[in-house]
Amino acid sequence: MSRRAVELARGWIGTPYVHQGSARGAGADCLGLVRGVWRGLYGTEPEAAPPYTADWGETGRGEPLLAAALRNLVAVAPDAPEAVGEVLLFRMRDGAVAKHLGIRAGVGEGASFVHAYDRHGVVESPLSAPWRARIVARFRWPGP
Repeated sequence: MSRRAVELARGWIGTPYVHQGSARGAGADCLGLVRGVWRGLYGTEPEAAPPYTADWGETGRGEPLLAAALRNLVAVAPDAPEAVGEVLLFRMRDGAVAKHLGIRAGVGEGASFVHAYDRHGVVESPLSAPWRARIVARFRWPGP
């Protein structure tokens, strides 16, 4: 399942960034990418994503993205070995809401992740030390 998730995610590379989008080739944000990979793995989504503004992480309270991940994915222990295909949840600033998602595509020296962000679209980026420092939680895809 995890290698298939990476294969699907890489198929989205080049998709432009579109807030609330989840259409390969047409537009996606980071949540839309994960939703699209989920659809590729399971055929449908586990729950409908509520509407959200571009600044929701700066204006809201609570951890809605973390809560949704905990409802639908399988949490990975912080000390567990890194694995290809994990869904990564990031906190972009200390004290801010966790609001960015990616899918781990490589581990070790060539560690990378596929994600979507403004002005770049869906890309595969190195999982550098600054990105690693922002990881809040890791998740596996649920079994069939």
